[in-house]
Amino acid sequence: MERKYNKTLISNAQSLRRNMTKEERHLWFDFLRSYPIKFRRQAVINKYIADFYSPQAKLIIELDGSQHYEEKGIKNDKIRTEFLEKYGLTVIRIPNNWINKQFKEVCDYIDNYIKQINEQSPQSPYGDSSPC
Repeated sequence: MERKYNKTLISNAQSLRRNMTKEERHLWFDFLRSYPIKFRRQAVINKYIADFYSPQAKLIIELDGSQHYEEKGIKNDKIRTEFLEKYGLTVIRIPNNWINKQFKEVCDYIDNYIKQINEQSPQSPYGDSSPC
């Protein structure tokens, strides 16, 4: 049986929380931190660290810099997304430059997505098969 999360990643996640990118800070402090549905930042989910994770919405938000658009980054992201989707999670990828240039639209997109999934399926307060 696979562990729910890798305890060795906890210190790495804590470091990432302390050293968030400019775009991560912007999304966190100016939108997600006060969003009605709780998000965690740099959350350990099995063998990965998600930029932002909402267990209630079963949603992971990843902010992607330029390395994610190179061949190796695209391949790694595909493997990671497929792995996380096996837990019933949805991964949304947002380019960093969208945070910088279209912040309101990004926030509206996230908000509309969450409202849509909440309308489609009522969530159990205990979640389903949370990987962490």
